[in-house]
Amino acid sequence: MEVNKWIVIAIGAIAQLLFSSRLIVQWISSEKNRKVLTPVLFWELSLLASFLLFCYGYLRHDFAIMLGQTFTYYIYIRNMHLQQEWRKIHRFFRLFILTFPVMLIVYGYRHDMYDLDKLLADEHIPRPLLLLGISSQILFTCRFIYQWLYSESKKESLLPFGFWAISLMGSLLILLYAILREDVVLFCGHLLGSVVYTRNMILLRRTS
Repeated sequence: MEVNKWIVIAIGAIAQLLFSSRLIVQWISSEKNRKVLTPVLFWELSLLASFLLFCYGYLRHDFAIMLGQTFTYYIYIRNMHLQQEWRKIHRFFRLFILTFPVMLIVYGYRHDMYDLDKLLADEHIPRPLLLLGISSQILFTCRFIYQWLYSESKKESLLPFGFWAISLMGSLLILLYAILREDVVLFCGHLLGSVVYTRNMILLRRTS
């Protein structure tokens, strides 16, 4: 049964709103304490937003969106584990959360919902612009891989300077992509993010 397109759009919009909210929560917490903090709510909002974005990608038959969330989804879970919050969730829900993305991707793939040959082909976007969008998203995703490796080395959930620096570089590239694509929603979302990333870098420099 086809889901109403407005419901699909609403799911995507809520996911993006949650992603923005996590930054605001982190920003406010850090400003209050005059140093960069990593509140548990940051990871909880991240995980919930990623979950909804998986649903959005599935309903839109957009394998690229789902694939793009795969690494960060499990990094969010790992950070909750490092903060001793993951095991506070009921065992049944932990199992569901862990297996949900894999089940959704496998189910969609087995039912031919994704055309992998079209991932890098879009007649509406020039190839150089498409490559800019893809490379900027890859760089943006790498910030959480860096954060994960750094946190593992310290045995605690942290948002180091490198995380914010990579975030800012990726965000600036995505802003350029948004301008060229005339995408107001994408532009506004990353404009706010750029401000937060810069502010956290300043706070870290002052406290180091």
